[in-house]
Amino acid sequence: MRADMLTSVLMELNGSSADIEASGIVSTDGLMMAALLPQGMDEDRVGAMSAAMLSLGDRTAQELSRGELDQVLIKGDNGFVLMIHAGKEAVLTVLAKPQAKLGLIFLDVKRAAEQISRLI
Repeated sequence: MRADMLTSVLMELNGSSADIEASGIVSTDGLMMAALLPQGMDEDRVGAMSAAMLSLGDRTAQELSRGELDQVLIKGDNGFVLMIHAGKEAVLTVLAKPQAKLGLIFLDVKRAAEQISRLI
């Protein structure tokens, strides 16, 4: 039941922008809770990478006196990876196309993360 609700949040998020290619909700210990990923993308790898990057981002923000971590953004040749806390126990990871309009995606991702935190 909860997994279905989480998946529906991801479906709504992915439908909000043609620039969003994939999304997943990962526990802070790296386990995938719900995902809408492209064929062939390894859920376990996405989960482990998301948890590791967010943990490193938390630590970096803390050590460099930047306050509470809001998000981690990675830009590569083939697009963006955006990670944001969804409550204390989960991470929302979104993959976006290289030409994505990030301002709109940030709003939608923040809204989805708030929904997820209420469900978890």
